Amino acid sequence: MAKKNSGKAVAKSVEPKHIGIVKNDGYLAPYEDAIKGRHDHVLWKLSQLTANGKKKLADFASGYDYYGLHKTSRGWVFREWAPNATEIYLVGDFNDWQETERFRCKRVEGTGNWELKMSAKAIRHGDHYKMHVKWNGGEGERIPAWTNRVVQDENTAIFSAQVWAPEEQYVWKKKTFRPDTNPLLIYECHIGMGQDAEKVGTYKEFEENVLPRVIEDGYNCIQIMAIQEHPYYGSFGYHVSSFFAPSSRFGTPEELKHLIDTAHQNGVAVIMDIVHSHAVKNEVEGLGNLAGDPNQYFYPGERREHPAWDSLCFDYGKDEVLHFLLSNCKYWLCEYHFDGFRFDGVTSMLYYSHGLGEAFTNYGDYFNGHEDDNAICYLTLANKLIHEVNPKAITIAEEVSGMPGLAAKFDDGGYGFDYRMAMNIPDFWIKTIKELKDEDWKPSSIFWEVKNRRSDEKTISYCESHDQALVGDKTIIFRLIDADMYWHFKKGDENDVAHRGIALHKMIRLVTASTINGGYLNFMGNEFGHPEWIDFPREGNGWAYKYARRQWNLVDNKELCYHYLGDFDKAMLKVIKGEKGFNKTAVQEIWHNDGDQVLAFMRGDLLFVFNFSPTRSFTDYGFLVPTGSYDVVLNTDSIEFGGNGLNDDSITHLTNYDPLYIDEHKEWLKLYLPARSAIVLKKN
Repeated sequence: MAKKNSGKAVAKSVEPKHIGIVKNDGYLAPYEDAIKGRHDHVLWKLSQLTANGKKKLADFASGYDYYGLHKTSRGWVFREWAPNATEIYLVGDFNDWQETERFRCKRVEGTGNWELKMSAKAIRHGDHYKMHVKWNGGEGERIPAWTNRVVQDENTAIFSAQVWAPEEQYVWKKKTFRPDTNPLLIYECHIGMGQDAEKVGTYKEFEENVLPRVIEDGYNCIQIMAIQEHPYYGSFGYHVSSFFAPSSRFGTPEELKHLIDTAHQNGVAVIMDIVHSHAVKNEVEGLGNLAGDPNQYFYPGERREHPAWDSLCFDYGKDEVLHFLLSNCKYWLCEYHFDGFRFDGVTSMLYYSHGLGEAFTNYGDYFNGHEDDNAICYLTLANKLIHEVNPKAITIAEEVSGMPGLAAKFDDGGYGFDYRMAMNIPDFWIKTIKELKDEDWKPSSIFWEVKNRRSDEKTISYCESHDQALVGDKTIIFRLIDADMYWHFKKGDENDVAHRGIALHKMIRLVTASTINGGYLNFMGNEFGHPEWIDFPREGNGWAYKYARRQWNLVDNKELCYHYLGDFDKAMLKVIKGEKGFNKTAVQEIWHNDGDQVLAFMRGDLLFVFNFSPTRSFTDYGFLVPTGSYDVVLNTDSIEFGGNGLNDDSITHLTNYDPLYIDEHKEWLKLYLPARSAIVLKKN
C-alpha cells in the first residue's frame, strides 16, 4: 500500500555549483563573480556577433573576403573601412600614381566602407599601388589595411601594396594535417636570420636548409616569428604594419605556402607568432592614422600609445576592430594552413598598465579592476574562433603575470588557450646562473620551478627565450662560458669553463624538457649553443648582418664542441618521444637531497637522475624504485656528447631486494653518479 505524501517540503542542502576553474582551485572562490562576469561578457559579445547563434563566429570573421583587393568574374573590386574619409583614390603603376576619376572609390551608403569596381584590364598582377585618402583638414598616402601583399622598393625604401593574383593558384599537396602534440616539441625560428650568409634569408632557403635540420633533430612543430609585414626589420617582427601580408622580404606567398606544405608532409606543424597586442605607429605604412582618425583602430587618449614599446594599442571594445583581428586569425589558418598561433604580448593586453610596475603577488591582483575586459573578451573569442575553424589548431599565450584560467577551457571559465608559456623557467635559469655558485644549486628549487604550474593548464616549458639572445643579454651557453667559447671550444682544447658549460647546458635542457606537461620549446640555434647575441642591421652597427644569422657551420664542424650539444638535443628528444603518452605520465619524485645536489624522478618507465654537484661523484648511490631491471638510454656524461664517459652504459642495472618494501613492489637501485651529470634509465 502506497504511503500518502504529507505535503511538507523537505529542505535539501544544495552545494553551490562552482565554475570549473574555481572548482579546481578553491583559492579562486572569492573572485568567482568576477570570473563569471568575464565569462558572461564573452557570451554576450558572442551572441551579438553571431545574431544570437544564428550564424557561426567563423562567418563573422571573414572580413578578408570582403575588404581588400579581389579579382572577380567581371574584373576587380577594392574595399576599405575608413569612416572618417571624405575621398579615397587608388593610385599606382596603372595610373602613373595620379588621382584619376577612374580609380576614385565610392562610399557604400550608410556605412564607413568605400568601394571601387574595376575592369579586368584596369590593373595587373604585380602592379604597385596605394590609397590617397582625404579627410576634413588633411590627406595622406596610405597602404590599405586589408592588403595581402606589401613590398619595399630597394632604392627608395618606400613600401607599397602590390596586386597579387598569379595565374596559377598554389595547389596544396597535404590538404589536411593533424599536429602531433604528445608532446608538442617546438622549434622557434626566424626566416630572415635562419641562414649562415650575412643577409636576409628566404622562405625557400629556410625550407631547403633549416627545415631538414628541424626534422632530423626530432621537433614536430616550428613556430615562425616575424611573418606579418613590418617596416623595420630590426623590430624582430613585433611592430606590424600590414596584418594580412606575409613579409615579402622573405619571398612570395606561394613560397611560404610551399614551406608550410613541405613541413606538413614531413609531420611538422607550423604555428605563427601573431602580434595582436599592438601595432606600429607608422602612418604611411600602418594603421596609425589611416583616414584622419587616429582612434579608428586604437584606444583614445592616454591608452592609445604603449608606454614601453613605442607602438599603438588596439581598441578591443570596437566591433570593427574585433572583426579585423578575428578575421586575421581565420585568414592565416585558411589561406596559409598555419596550425595555430603563439599570441605575443598577452600580459600587455590583459591590463590597463600593460603589466608594467605591477607585482602580481596574490590572486587579488588579477581581479582588482586593473584588467581590460575588452581584451579578455577578444582573446577568448579568438580562441573560440580558431578552434571552430580548426579543432586541432594550437594556441599558446605568451603571458608573464600568471593570470589564472588563461589556458583553461572556456566552459570552465577560462580563456581557451591550449597552452601558456612557462615564462618563470627561463627567468629562473638565468637568475640561478648569474647569482648562485655551483655548490649552491638546489635540486629541490630546480624541481619545484620546472613543475610550477596550474594543474588545469598545460604549459610550454623552455630554458631560454629569444629575448635573452637579443642585444644587452646573453644566452645560457654564453652566460656559462662567455668569451672562452671563442678560444676553448675546439675538441681537445677545452678548458674547465668550457667543460662546465657543456655539462650544465645539457643538464638544464634535460631537467626542463623531461618535466613538461604540454610541450617544450627551443629557439633556433640554441640547441647547439649558438655563440653571440642577435643584433639586427641598424645604424649603430653599420647596417651589418653579422649577428642576424645562424652559423650552422659551427654545429656541422665535427672538430668543434657545438655538435656535442646538438647531438645531445636530438638524443634527448628521441628519448622523450620514445615514451608512449609522455605528457600523460605523472612526474613522480623518487628522491632529492640538496646537500648531495642529487635529484631523481620517474615518468612512466623512464627514470631521470641528476647530480648537480660540481665536484662530488657518488658510488652506489641508492634509490627506491619499482622492482625490475633498468637500461641506460641517455647519459649527459657520454663521450659522444662531450662528457667524460665515466659510466659503462651497456650494463643492465638490477634492483636490490629489500624485505621492507615488498608490499610497495620497490627495491633499491644503486648507481654511479659522476659529478655534474645526468642519466636516463628505462625500466624493462
